[in-house]
Order: sequence, then C-alpha cells, then structure tokens
Amino acid sequence: MEFYSLNKNAPNVSFAEAVVKGLAPDRGLYFPEKITPLPASFFENITSMDNIEIAYTAIKQFVGDEIPEADLKSILTDVLSFDFPVVKITENIGTLELFHGPTMAFKDIGARFMARCLEYFNKDSDEHVTVLVATSGDTGGAVARGFLGVKGVDVVILYPNGKVSDIQERQLTTLGKNIKALRVNGVFDDCQDMVKSAFLDEDITSKRALTSANSINVARWLPQLFYFLFAYKETKKLGKDLVFSVPSGNFGNICAGIVAHKLGMPVKHFVASVNVNDTVVNYLETGKYEPKASIATISNAMDVGNPSNFIRIQQLFENNFDDLKKDFSSFSFNDSETRTAMQEINSESGYIADPHGAVGYLGLKKYHLKNNEYGIFLETAHPVKFLDVVEETLNTKVVIPEQIKEVLDKEKVFTAISKYEELKNYLLTDSNYKN
Repeated sequence: MEFYSLNKNAPNVSFAEAVVKGLAPDRGLYFPEKITPLPASFFENITSMDNIEIAYTAIKQFVGDEIPEADLKSILTDVLSFDFPVVKITENIGTLELFHGPTMAFKDIGARFMARCLEYFNKDSDEHVTVLVATSGDTGGAVARGFLGVKGVDVVILYPNGKVSDIQERQLTTLGKNIKALRVNGVFDDCQDMVKSAFLDEDITSKRALTSANSINVARWLPQLFYFLFAYKETKKLGKDLVFSVPSGNFGNICAGIVAHKLGMPVKHFVASVNVNDTVVNYLETGKYEPKASIATISNAMDVGNPSNFIRIQQLFENNFDDLKKDFSSFSFNDSETRTAMQEINSESGYIADPHGAVGYLGLKKYHLKNNEYGIFLETAHPVKFLDVVEETLNTKVVIPEQIKEVLDKEKVFTAISKYEELKNYLLTDSNYKN
C-alpha cells in the first residue's frame, strides 16, 4: 500500500514513511492509493469475531507487510485494551462510549496506535523524532500519554491559552519526561497553522525530524475506524439501519467512520454534528468552502474553523458534491442548545453526557430517525473532562475517575508563545529536549 498527497505534488510513500513524515512536502494530507472493500462474509460473521481480529482485518491493507502480522496484532492488543460499549439512551438512540482509555477520550486509540507504530519503526534506530501536535482539547492528553517514555521520540504539544479545560490542560502539562507543552496566545487554528508551517520550514526540518500526531497523520486517523466496526458488531442484532452522529472538529473521526463504510460496513447515513464553528454546514448549503476564525464554545475540542480532514472526506466521495450530500449531513448547534440537550438526555435516561456527546445527540434529533433506523452518537470524552460545565448544567456532582485524580495535584509546566518565530526558536534549541 502506498499513500499519496492530496495536493498531488509530492512522491508517493509507504505507510511507514507517511507515519514518520506526517504531512507531505507539498503540505498535503496523505491518503491511501486505494481502499479495498472487505468480503461480505466479514460483516456477516462479525459478531463471532473478537475486537483484535476485527481491527487487524480492517487495518492490514493499509499497513501492508511493513509490520508483520504477529507484531501488528501485539500492537492492537495493547491499543485496544479497554471497552467500547454502546449504551442505550432511548429505544432508537444509543451512545458509543469512547472514554474508557487512559486519558478518557476517543483519541486514546489513534494516539496509542501511532505511538506503537512509530516505536516499531524506530526500534533499530538511534534517530530521534519530534512529534509536533496542535490540540483543541483531548488530542494533547492522549498523545502525551500515548508517547510517554517512547524511545527516540520527543513530543511538543501546542494548545490555545484559555481554550481547553483545566483537566485537559493538566493531562498534557504534568507528565514531564519527553513531553513538552507550549501554551499559545491564540486559538486552535493558530496552533494548527504553526505546526503546518514548521513542517515546511527547512531551517527546522534540516536539523530535526518532525512528524505529526494530529489526525492529519494516517496512523492517528485510520485506527479510529475500529470502534465504528465494534459498534456495528454490537448493534447488528437489532436488524436496523445505522445512522452515526459524530461530534466533529477537525473531522478526522467521522472521516475514519466513512472509511469503515467504504470497507463495506453497512451504514445508512453519517451526521457531522458541530457547534457554532459551522464551516462544513455552510459548505453543504452553498457549495463554497470558506474557512473562518474559530469561535470558543463549551464543546471546545470542536472549536475548529478550518477542519483539516474534510478534504479527505471529499476524496472518499471522489469530490462528487451530490454523492457526498446523499450519505453525509452536517448540523450546527449553539451552547444554549447543547446545555438543553445535556439536560434532556439526563432527564430521559439518567445518562450524563459531556457537551460534545450532547451535540452528537442533537445531530440525530435534527436528522429525524425513521422507524427502521438506529442512531448512535459518539460520546467522545468522559464528562469529567468538562467538569464545571457538566456540574453546572445538570446540577450534579461527577465522580472523579482514578485516571483524572492522578493529574489534579501535579504542577502544570509549559512555555508560553505567541507567534511562529517563538515556536521555531523553541524547536531549534536543543536544551528544550533534555529530560
């Protein structure tokens, strides 16, 4: 399997090269040269398969022979070491819980898979790679924990000052060792632009090997298709058409779900549920893609005004606007609607949803499920990650899980920056990488 740049002005690369490079030299995202559907028998028999076998079968065409079967299955066993339950909310709506991993967010899967792949590719080398990543919330903590102590890997995480929750900030600023945090005076899009600029800056790349752990990296993006398959396995017995509603910021998660669909997984429709950062909603209405500055909301991980992965979604539909609109919708909701949805979910079922999950729930309600359809919204993070908002909105106390307790009393350590030149200077100063 080779991967090509969606800007189509760079050489094709192997899976390993795509993982290590992160972004193509022409600033394009890497995309698999083909997606071969799995045999119908795979989906017919999926309920009798364990999660490791399902994940291996789904990912092996993308990895090819670059990681042997035994090693790849060992990586998957480590990555998929927690549960992915579908929890009933109403008769025709369930939520896929993706927060049972070490940092209590869906990004644990992609971050852990990428970390283990990079560790495998680096096992016989003394070279150091710097993972440079921007986060709007949970990516930072998942990447920090996933790469903590990995041989030959330094991690630099950029996050927007005041735009992530206190717990999210603690998860990426308190680990130490090979994890470094940069607090940016700006919004997520500023962080993301800085990261992309660094990848194309030869002053940096000539001295330091960079890769990205955002969902622009194929090893962070593709493994997210696993839990869509797990949800299909769990709900297949219902005999209904599935509709997935995915809280979307950078659109990597829903893009991976569409890859699962292209592999042959039966899905009736995908809903990209967003907050007031509605670039894609407007595109579907007008046919014009016009990025804009992001706006801060209570669902902060989705505060993205120019979602990187939407170009991959367009490619999955061969850039056919009409085909995209048949299988894909996007709806926008403000903070007031999000809080009301959190209250409605709790009133109907006793379930405590975080703001992102509530936006996903709203997407299903606006889609208007039919009798033969079952809607699944993704609960992408544990409500404790947004403690103040959840407790205030629902007038309740959230039990603090052990994974979170361990970071609450640790000191935050970060470097504050405001502009790209400061990031560049940081990356070129070797003293910043002494553990």
